[in-house]
Amino acid sequence: MKPLVTEKAVMLIEAKNTLVFETDMKKTKIEIKKEIEEIFNVKVEKINTLLRKNKKYAYVKLNSKNPAIDVATKLGMI
Repeated sequence: MKPLVTEKAVMLIEAKNTLVFETDMKKTKIEIKKEIEEIFNVKVEKINTLLRKNKKYAYVKLNSKNPAIDVATKLGMI
């Protein structure tokens, strides 16, 4: 799983407390949620996935108590 650093992804971090990751095609939403919560020690509120050009993207909305900007800073995205 790797984070996306596009203009749209950065806007989602700031506006909707959402991180965007490129994930393995075989992972389910539940597996993605567990992995994000374990790695970053945050609470995931909701996950949406998008399949496009043989790639799977996960839009991970974090709980309001866990700012996405903090996680993005740890990853070096911002």
